[in-house]
Amino acid sequence: MLLTISTTHVPATDLGYLLHKHPDRVQEFRQSFGTATVLYPEATAERCTAALVLDVDPVRLARSRTRSPDFSLAQYVNDRSYAASSLLGVALADVFSTARAGICKSRQELADTPIPLELRIPVLPCRGGAEVAHRLFEPLGWSVEAEPIPLDDDLDWGDSRYVRLQLAGTVRLADALNQLHVLLPVLDESKHYWQAADEVDKLLRSGGSWLVDHPERELITRRYLGHSRRLAADALGRLAEIGDDPEAAFEPQPVVRPVALNVQRHDAVLAVLDELGARSIIDLGCGGGRLLQRLVERPALDRIAGVDVSSRSLRMAGRRLGMDRMGERQAARITLFQGALTYTDARFAGYDAAVLMEVVEHVDPERLPAFERVVFGRARPGAVVLTTPNSEYNDLYEGLVGPRHPDHRFEWTRAEFAAWCDRVCAEHGYTVEIRGIGDVDPDRGAPTQLGVFRRA
Repeated sequence: MLLTISTTHVPATDLGYLLHKHPDRVQEFRQSFGTATVLYPEATAERCTAALVLDVDPVRLARSRTRSPDFSLAQYVNDRSYAASSLLGVALADVFSTARAGICKSRQELADTPIPLELRIPVLPCRGGAEVAHRLFEPLGWSVEAEPIPLDDDLDWGDSRYVRLQLAGTVRLADALNQLHVLLPVLDESKHYWQAADEVDKLLRSGGSWLVDHPERELITRRYLGHSRRLAADALGRLAEIGDDPEAAFEPQPVVRPVALNVQRHDAVLAVLDELGARSIIDLGCGGGRLLQRLVERPALDRIAGVDVSSRSLRMAGRRLGMDRMGERQAARITLFQGALTYTDARFAGYDAAVLMEVVEHVDPERLPAFERVVFGRARPGAVVLTTPNSEYNDLYEGLVGPRHPDHRFEWTRAEFAAWCDRVCAEHGYTVEIRGIGDVDPDRGAPTQLGVFRRA
């Protein structure tokens, strides 16, 4: 992956001062996904060229994606090592951070002055074709050459989605770097990292001075923010407020972080257990023990049990609870054991309440009758607190195709869940109250459905 920056400003070697990288040195900068190298293929008084070479390590790139793991082979077999993308934008922002800020104590007047620049990227993903590159860069004062790269040099298969990009213009270097930082992922229409709410601040810091009046600012904003309607609306609203004061874009806005749905689920389940006055609770499908950890903190509970089909999950739960360091009296309250919810197990019985949090959707539909018989027919706790996704809400999750988790065997609509609850109650002697958890949409309801079953 390669970017070259050239100038014919005299003396051209002043480019080294502006970039804070000496023309006589080859410098390497470690990135989470590879190594960035800065070198100067030419450095004379008449013309100077700095090259940023990014060597991407596919394994390190895959391991750096901790927030959104993808276990497909595409993590390792892709164009990221060759085609300019958000990876190059991130490396550019890191390696040339001082230059992007427009700071150069030894040549500050030059840093504040537009100079003749030529930028070249030999392979650049450009979704929408070369025309998009013209639409994005020409309003910024660049002369643009975007040559489509054919799929095959010998066969007439047409053009690929890649272009050879060359920009020429008289531009302040800091502006050029910030424009590239924003527009590289916009052209690729993809980012290699999780996009959080602070992406809006990043966009405005890099683009606030030129994005306000750009004719394609909506396209740039939507693509940069991964087509997140919420983030794009926030960014466009703040751009509209900036008006003639672009400095306002550089003031970070307070971010109100919503409570994660998983936390809301735990809070809702614990609130129901308090309502029920349960003193003994069994978590059927306890996983790594997050709910158990909060239950253990409640001294009023006499007995707590965690069940899971996975021995690995039970070991994680034990470590989370600190079972090996727990006092004898505390440990006597807690039991962890392996079990399957489609097979009768006498150990499931005898509890005031059973919790099934995001469990039922992992059961094969043909095994649901066995699940119902084991939980409601044989174990028969005083109450069952069960949560499951509301499939109607899935339309509001941008980019979601299919169920929320690849292991979900099904996901119920509100009507389907209500019908299942009514049938279970009729067959096993329970009553049910259905509630919602999470932000409620007027048409689709809440993201999580909660059923509170009480033994009649």
